[in-house]
Amino acid sequence: MAEVGIMSMQRIANYGSFLQAYALKTMIEELGHHVQFVDYHVCPPVIQSASEGSNKLSRLMKKGVEALTFHAPLQHRLAFIKYKKNYASRYLPLLGITDSYNYQPSLDYLVIGSDEVFNCIQGNTNVGFSPELFGAGNHAGKTITYAASFGNTTLQKLQNYHKDREVASYLQKIAAISVRDENSGEIVQALTNRAPEYNLDPVLVYGYYDRCDKIPDIEVRERYLILYAYSGRITDSEADWIKEYAKRKGLKVYAIGGVQKCADRFIDCSPFEVLAYFRSAEEIITDTFHGSIFSTIAHKPFTTVIRKSVGTSYGNEEKLSDLLSRLGLQSRMTYQVQDAARINSSPIDYADVDKRIQLERVHTMRYLAEQLND
Repeated sequence: MAEVGIMSMQRIANYGSFLQAYALKTMIEELGHHVQFVDYHVCPPVIQSASEGSNKLSRLMKKGVEALTFHAPLQHRLAFIKYKKNYASRYLPLLGITDSYNYQPSLDYLVIGSDEVFNCIQGNTNVGFSPELFGAGNHAGKTITYAASFGNTTLQKLQNYHKDREVASYLQKIAAISVRDENSGEIVQALTNRAPEYNLDPVLVYGYYDRCDKIPDIEVRERYLILYAYSGRITDSEADWIKEYAKRKGLKVYAIGGVQKCADRFIDCSPFEVLAYFRSAEEIITDTFHGSIFSTIAHKPFTTVIRKSVGTSYGNEEKLSDLLSRLGLQSRMTYQVQDAARINSSPIDYADVDKRIQLERVHTMRYLAEQLND
């Protein structure tokens, strides 16, 4: 039995981050290894923003005040603040994570990923530019990555901010590199002249519904649509359209992951309960990577709204278009939420999607078994 560490975004208060971390941990444990999560030291971000404070307490206060300004019912906003406040104490222990940070432990193997562990050209002070996320300074016998992503960090951005050579020097020392999207693969190829492995996000590979006994049965006595998006990303006009659309179809709007102006309910639940709500939903509208994945493994009609990157602002076009193309689900993408009326009425050939995922599941387990068995 080897001692394997996973370095990911496991402390981020986000359902997708939790469920991908749990899935990868479980798959590695199924190979017979002991798994622990490894923390990285948060360093200053490359992009400095005057609106982002460097003090953790000030950032939390800012986020709390910001939550009160979202266009959503006050009761939902207060529930959202409570959800964020209690997230770590409620759910991180389910991953075996404690309040004490686990920096640079001695390991047989370190696995970096999944999630946007390489997304280093951004202004998020909770992550920053951390060399440890590229394998620097660890005490492992071997370092690999699994489905790592640069997110909306591009090669051009790395060059513009003069980080391409530094990142290249870190990547060269990683024994095996696995990425989850074409943008990340192109960066690795350009900086290292090595062709990386491509693997799906752990949530897709693990599948959850036919393997995890932690997903509860929920009883909901009304038909509902899930709006899975971060607070503040759904515009007022988009929210107004979603509300009218749901009303025409006789559906309530359940907001999960963030508060929304158009929601009838804000659902504060565990990560495993999220999957239960997806399983019982009539349909989903999302603009997130993992919202699209949850919809896929639950075999539900869904629409994914694509957000373009503008300058250094957030964008999800690279990762979402790549994900859905790999699954044969390009038809679920749109730039206009109004297209959801057409898209969600179109059936999905989930038998074909499941075949694609099954092939990737075999590929993933072979990759992990080979790399964690030296």
